[in-house]
Amino acid sequence: MNILQRNNVKISGPEDRQAIVFAHGFGCDQNMWRFVAPAFADDYRVVLFDHVGAGGSDLSAYHPSRYDSLQGYARDVLEICRELGAKDAVFVGHSVSAMIGVLAAVEEPGVFESLVLVGPSPRYINDGDYVGGFGQEDIDGLLESLDSNYLGWSSAMAPVIMGNSDRPELGSELTNSFCRTNPEIARHFARVTFSSDNRADLPRVTARALVLQCSEDVIAPQHVGEYVHRQIPGSTLVLMKATGHCPNLSAPEETIAAIQAFLKAA
Repeated sequence: MNILQRNNVKISGPEDRQAIVFAHGFGCDQNMWRFVAPAFADDYRVVLFDHVGAGGSDLSAYHPSRYDSLQGYARDVLEICRELGAKDAVFVGHSVSAMIGVLAAVEEPGVFESLVLVGPSPRYINDGDYVGGFGQEDIDGLLESLDSNYLGWSSAMAPVIMGNSDRPELGSELTNSFCRTNPEIARHFARVTFSSDNRADLPRVTARALVLQCSEDVIAPQHVGEYVHRQIPGSTLVLMKATGHCPNLSAPEETIAAIQAFLKAA
């Protein structure tokens, strides 16, 4: 199978420059980076893609056994980078893709020089002294709602996840994105996402890392971003003015500025 077709890979910018790979979150596709990625096209080889099961990816490549953990998605990222010959690249991962990037960087340390983790959470469920933001009963209820009425769940939850209630068009865009996703794949991806626990992987990261933490984020609260920052050696934490869970849509200028400042500091 052609890997670039499988993941609907789109490339722009100079071929001889360092690659910067943008990875989208749950229920989304590469279009969610349309306000951010072009800002890097003069200086980087910009790589956009869709996770298998999302956007313009090849749905026939989706096999629940391969994607029964986030490691399957991390393998896809590594295969894309190998196909493109990308080394010492920059990985920008939003939401669940932040941990997908962490897994890829741990598995093959030479692939990514830098990680930009936007709204990361290594575990969504509270566990002892660790506060992920959700109780087990919360996640069970969320997954039950997904199973029984995916479109209804999308319409109710997407605006909450987006935040920025004064800008309802943002919540509508995320709702529409969720509703375009194959419900069966979305349910499986949600179960994998919200059941994941990648806390032990964070200290193994050797790449430079930036944690972008939004304000009033119901999915990845500030204490979670601070935890990620403490666990990744030498990482940088930026507390953004942007609210909600999707600053790539709600605050692209602030997102771009934070990433550029981090990369220039290298």
